[in-house]
Amino acid sequence: MSIKTKDWAAQIDRMPGAASFRAYGTVTVAHPGFTPKLEMTALQDKSFDLRLELKLEESDGVFLQVETDKVVEYKVTGNSNVTGVSIFYEGKLLHHIDEVLITQ
Repeated sequence: MSIKTKDWAAQIDRMPGAASFRAYGTVTVAHPGFTPKLEMTALQDKSFDLRLELKLEESDGVFLQVETDKVVEYKVTGNSNVTGVSIFYEGKLLHHIDEVLITQ
């Protein structure tokens, strides 16, 4: 299955009391019954490049077969030193984010 995505971004928030990291983007799904999710992969390299896997969960029910854009986000709290994010879908590299916004 091919998949369309856009608007990928990554952000490290270093504001006092709100330390976190998040990566997010928009995924075009085949119908509104699909929910995209980003999960950290078990295999991580020793660099500060984070590997995430995009998964699509399908809900039970009847849905109109109309392409729908849905926002997907991966977020963890705490300090982060991530310098890039590689997003995979079905084991293949889908997108790489090489600019991480840092909010201080």
